[in-house]
Amino acid sequence: MATKTYTGVFPIPPTPFAENGDLDLEGQKRVLDCMIDQGVDGICILANYSEQFLLSDQERDVLADLCYGHVRGRVPIIVTVSHFSTRIAAERARRAAKSGAAMLMLMPPYHGATLRAGEQGILEHFARIADAAQIPIMVQDAPLSGTALSVGFLARLAKEVPLVSYFKIEVPGTAAKLKGLIDAGGKAIVGPFDGEESITLMADLDAGANGTMPSALLPELIKPVLEHHRAGRRKEAMAAYARILPLINFENRQCGLRATKTAMMAGGVIKSDAVRHPLEPLPPLARAGLLELGAELDLIALRWGK
Repeated sequence: MATKTYTGVFPIPPTPFAENGDLDLEGQKRVLDCMIDQGVDGICILANYSEQFLLSDQERDVLADLCYGHVRGRVPIIVTVSHFSTRIAAERARRAAKSGAAMLMLMPPYHGATLRAGEQGILEHFARIADAAQIPIMVQDAPLSGTALSVGFLARLAKEVPLVSYFKIEVPGTAAKLKGLIDAGGKAIVGPFDGEESITLMADLDAGANGTMPSALLPELIKPVLEHHRAGRRKEAMAAYARILPLINFENRQCGLRATKTAMMAGGVIKSDAVRHPLEPLPPLARAGLLELGAELDLIALRWGK
């Protein structure tokens, strides 16, 4: 089992597409370089904010190989391997581990509105994936799966499958759930993270979170919040958080995964902010508001390629 503890800011890169919807592989390299220049502690690829649900299996492999080869160990890479099939998720996990992934992230198995696994099935799902990969696993606890994961079950999962030691909690009441999980799981909870673009970051840090997984829009401004909080400078952490919260809120509520693409296109990182159908482009009013807020904060993404 790996002994290194991963903490800090692990954003999700967008997947850039050409206007016709094809992968923009050169753009993907520039996205990764921009993120590293933003001072990220790591990168999580093939996540929902990477539009993973709109990628073919072949495209997933192409993008994963590109990321490993281009990042070249400059920062650790977490790879999302979620799938309803335990067999397929384990195959994805095995491939990721062989390629150099530092960690895996996955949601509990679900499909559509009604297909779910029970707690025993979920535990076995994660245990088989851990056996296949032998690297740490982060559980993504998010409403998208429609699966209720209790604090007691997550603590049990961490204790019975030791490689399942990281938890990205992004449900209503995240701070309370993180606190309960840390209390119930003890040393088995190595990496309590939050998500949702870090929109509840201060409360989650106060609850014991040691990492966050936002988009790649403003990680360089999220990171100081964690650093101040870790050093006991809570007043400074609050001030840094208050400064960026309007943009985080705008991203979360008005833009979603399109925000980073729009900023990176404006900053010359990528050529197009296209998303794949049936997703729709960012409305002009939201685009203008996002860029206005970003410019006030002098985001790296808005000037990196200029």
